Amino acid sequence: MLTKSTITHMLPAQDADRARHFYSDQLGLRQTDTGPDGTCYFEAGSGHVIGLRPLPDTKPSENTVLSFEVEDISAEVRDLEERGVRFADYDTGDLRTEGHIATLGKEKAAWFADTEGNWLCLHQAMR
Repeated sequence: MLTKSTITHMLPAQDADRARHFYSDQLGLRQTDTGPDGTCYFEAGSGHVIGLRPLPDTKPSENTVLSFEVEDISAEVRDLEERGVRFADYDTGDLRTEGHIATLGKEKAAWFADTEGNWLCLHQAMR
């Protein structure tokens, strides 16, 4: 059944080599395989996988394509910034970031784009 399936998140990559370096070097994810079509696969935690598929003529989504749940968002933001990841800051309407982190009800979130323009998010549930 689908409720017990491991998910592979497929993301477009205009430059697969550039994207592969970002996901391995800056995000610290481990590449597990490369498919026959050039798709690079990375472990993403809890058995999930991220696939970076070479699609040179594809435009990235303007919305968040995936979000990593973390235990300590402030520490993760600091660590990723040290690796060269650049976070977005917002100050519009109800969305305001402080130290790159927005508080949204019962969670905190921070957004950044990969080298291909795909928007990724870190989020932490506030218990």
